[in-house]
Amino acid sequence: MNTDSLKLNCIAIGSMPHKNLTEAFNLVINTFGDIPFWPQMSKISKNEDMIIQFTENMPAFFSDKSYLDMDYDNFYEDLENFFLDYETILSKEDPGDKLIEKYAITPEMACSFSCLTDYIKISKPEFAKGQIVGPFTLATTLVDKDGKCAIYDDTLKEIIIKTLSLKAVWQIKKMKEANPDITPIIFIDEPSISQLGTSAYVSISEDEVLNMIKEVSDTIKSFGALSAIHCCGKCDWKVPIESGVNMLNLDAYSYAQNLSVYAKSVKNFLENNGKIVWGIVPTLDKNALEKAGTDIIENHFNKAVKYLTNKGINEKLIIDNSLVSTSCGAGSLTIELAEKALKLTKEISDRLKERYNDI
Repeated sequence: MNTDSLKLNCIAIGSMPHKNLTEAFNLVINTFGDIPFWPQMSKISKNEDMIIQFTENMPAFFSDKSYLDMDYDNFYEDLENFFLDYETILSKEDPGDKLIEKYAITPEMACSFSCLTDYIKISKPEFAKGQIVGPFTLATTLVDKDGKCAIYDDTLKEIIIKTLSLKAVWQIKKMKEANPDITPIIFIDEPSISQLGTSAYVSISEDEVLNMIKEVSDTIKSFGALSAIHCCGKCDWKVPIESGVNMLNLDAYSYAQNLSVYAKSVKNFLENNGKIVWGIVPTLDKNALEKAGTDIIENHFNKAVKYLTNKGINEKLIIDNSLVSTSCGAGSLTIELAEKALKLTKEISDRLKERYNDI
């Protein structure tokens, strides 16, 4: 697939603080019309929290108790059917795409998704963005009834990986139903990956996490979409790079230098058409956002790129494979600040496209 038109385009990270869906989605199409997305709107419903949002119809998850439990009647029969569904869907032998509907993200969990598909059907953008919570983040957040993280139970971990893969496939299929020519971009939101290697997860290996992300990413790509990973803290970027994702999204306002630590891996990633989504608008620092304008944001972008050019990576290679975004979702901001952040992202994208038009 041709991704040249992604150069210096703007893309959003999921959440928004609005309570009015129409108001929120109008902002989406006015600022991110080239790569529209469906916003997560937890102020409308707690079901839109990114942890809860993707657990719908996940075997072993009890929404009323908010934990995982394998000890109940018919569980193993249900689990066998779940794995059979997974294999059938991934083999692309799902008759009439009926099975994938069992793993839909319903309007009760994502009120804005239908707005996105309606927009795709009418406007036919080349790309559109969806998202899932990352398997490592979900598996280290959900616990069993004894308080033990799901990642330490092989069965629960597999359930999580495969449920998230199916949630991604469902989004891809719905976008392609709206426009068969579209290339969906599915973000894997992994904030917890910044904690990998710390004392909290000392017994979890990098290879284990890499393989979790790889399985989800490979599934996304096998259905004709691009896979991206989002981390809003410091991260061992070799893990997502080696997992085979197409895009890296980082908080470039605060942690751009961290990416340059892995310059050799980043260079190889870019040379293989990987994209860096620079989270250059500071949604995680409200004071910085209040003061920010396009000149300040452009200066931070320049510094972020320079960290890599100082490590010997060609500037044109970087720019040709760069996009811009906010540093994280805007859901925790006031509506006024969230709108400023999203509009700034569009403005810096337009400015950088003009500046680098000839290279």
